[in-house]
Amino acid sequence: MSRVSLLEEKDHPELKDPIAKIRGERGGRLLNIFQMLLHSPSLAMAWLEQVSAVRWKTQLSGQIRELVILRVGIINRVDYIFKAHVPAYTHKEGLSLAQCNAIVVWRSSDLFDAAQCAALEYADAMTLDIQVSDAVFQKLKPHFTERQIVELTVLIATYNMHNRVLEALKIDPTVSHQD
Repeated sequence: MSRVSLLEEKDHPELKDPIAKIRGERGGRLLNIFQMLLHSPSLAMAWLEQVSAVRWKTQLSGQIRELVILRVGIINRVDYIFKAHVPAYTHKEGLSLAQCNAIVVWRSSDLFDAAQCAALEYADAMTLDIQVSDAVFQKLKPHFTERQIVELTVLIATYNMHNRVLEALKIDPTVSHQD
């Protein structure tokens, strides 16, 4: 049971425009997280822009993006991330189911290339340790431009934020009953 009520669209005609924008960018869906965030419409719209930017408006490959999103979800014990992304997004980006399953033990797997390993190690450091060692950071440089490193950093931070908000407020992030 969520700790904050989910706003019902029919009860809030004043939110028609933000809801239309959210639905337009989320494939017609109004996810529970947005029904919760709409308690603060400006935060809901900022969240939408942030998530859209890190998912679709970067120079990161789709494989790197999806691997890192899955890894952050696994570390934070948020099952929803795996369920929402595998296979819907991961398959489209060319990741195998074996790779997705191996993210749990990525360090002992031979299914990831050097760039993917560097990104996964960076996600681990940012999520588990917060402090990123110079050694971990230096592993990114052969594989990513400075722009991509910034985008990767913000992607990892965004999904950590996403997971923490969902968990703190006990929001089931799935599509609500009205969709």
